[in-house]
Amino acid sequence: MRRAGLGDGAAAGGYGYTNSGYSVYEEENDRLTESLRTKVSAIKSLSIEIGTEVKNQNKMLSEMENDFDSTGGLLGATMGRLRTLSRGSQTKLLCYMMLFSLFVFFVIYWIIKLR
Repeated sequence: MRRAGLGDGAAAGGYGYTNSGYSVYEEENDRLTESLRTKVSAIKSLSIEIGTEVKNQNKMLSEMENDFDSTGGLLGATMGRLRTLSRGSQTKLLCYMMLFSLFVFFVIYWIIKLR
């Protein structure tokens, strides 16, 4: 007799759950399931965006590596030329520097004299 006072009647099987109590749990489970589905969807889209960003960053790093390699080759060639220049005769280098200095001196003298 006491079960009859719980609502429309006892649920099937005589477990003592009413239909309204069961539906409350179902609604809460559905709400939690939907919340979980939303969070999983957000995490999935975030991980896809992270993957795309990682691919872009790897591409940029590869391009930078190629640029550094070409710059390193250019720098190596320049250093080779400097070594060749430094191995040359010092008197020749000194002569070129003196001729350049005299040229600059005469250009400055000529500019001053024209004023």
